Amino acid sequence: MRSLPARRGALLALAAALLFGASTPLVQRFGAGIGSFATASLLYAGAALAGALLQRHVHEEAGIGWRDAGRLALVALFGAALAPVLLAWGLQHTSAISASLLLTLEAVFTALLARALYRETLDRRVSLALTLVTLGAMLLIVDQGSAGSLRLAGIAAVALATAAWALDNTLSRALANRDPAQVVLVKATLGALATAALAALLGEPRPALAAALGLLGVGATGYGLSLRLYLLAQRSFGAARTASVFAFAPFTGALVALAMGDRGGSLWMLSGALLMIGGIALHLTERHEHEHLHEALEHEHAHSHDDGHHDHVHDSPAAGEHNHRHRHAPLRHTHPHVPDEHHGHRH
Repeated sequence: MRSLPARRGALLALAAALLFGASTPLVQRFGAGIGSFATASLLYAGAALAGALLQRHVHEEAGIGWRDAGRLALVALFGAALAPVLLAWGLQHTSAISASLLLTLEAVFTALLARALYRETLDRRVSLALTLVTLGAMLLIVDQGSAGSLRLAGIAAVALATAAWALDNTLSRALANRDPAQVVLVKATLGALATAALAALLGEPRPALAAALGLLGVGATGYGLSLRLYLLAQRSFGAARTASVFAFAPFTGALVALAMGDRGGSLWMLSGALLMIGGIALHLTERHEHEHLHEALEHEHAHSHDDGHHDHVHDSPAAGEHNHRHRHAPLRHTHPHVPDEHHGHRH
């Protein structure tokens, strides 16, 4: 698996997608009649609990520090406050199936931002994949727009949530080398506190105990554990490709919504879903290989010595995955690769 970083990253991203996808119709179910800010607060309180339970030993991962404070604040603002509030409001005004499917737009926004900020490659195959996903999303918007202005407003809120999560994903890329459980804990705690304060300020009603426990559970798995897996995938796979595999989440959500009795489907929605599936399939079958140069680099992150990029010497033998600050000497070689932390070169 370590010799196939794309497959490792894809499997981690897929696991994250399944957890998050299943959460969308559950948020609609448990969040019915609850304010958007209160819903977001409970979701990220659950995510913070998951982050606390998933803490690893300090020698296995690089911990977060004060230098990460500004980026963590932005990640919490966009990903743990703005996005879930928009999603919660949108789910109250559109069908769970259409909202779930539209979340595929997150992959498009993330890929474009990753290209702009991290120079991640978007070749013709990936560009075609993103085009198909975008066309599919447009069909979903047309479908919901024909159902009335309130439905259109709901789907627009979900689309804005995907843009906010895309900003979160792109900003989180620089945190992928940090302990993902710590990132989840800090991000979720900040988001939960901010949205809880706004819920109290706006006078949103307190949710019933069953609904609160349900949202906490959904937040722990669909937001906390899912985010941890997503960060690990970004470490192996890059921001754009992780987002592309994560685009399976909407289809998981749509299937769960169907199982829960949502019958809001239509021919437009089916056509949009097929376009999105085609786009994701194109992205997942991408293979990128060429001779490339690794320039001298010094950084800190969890690593092992069987991946072809970490051959430095230790005073005492290091077995398995471990963490310390280390230096990479210049190296030129050829192998299949993805834009992870060691392959940010230009093309």
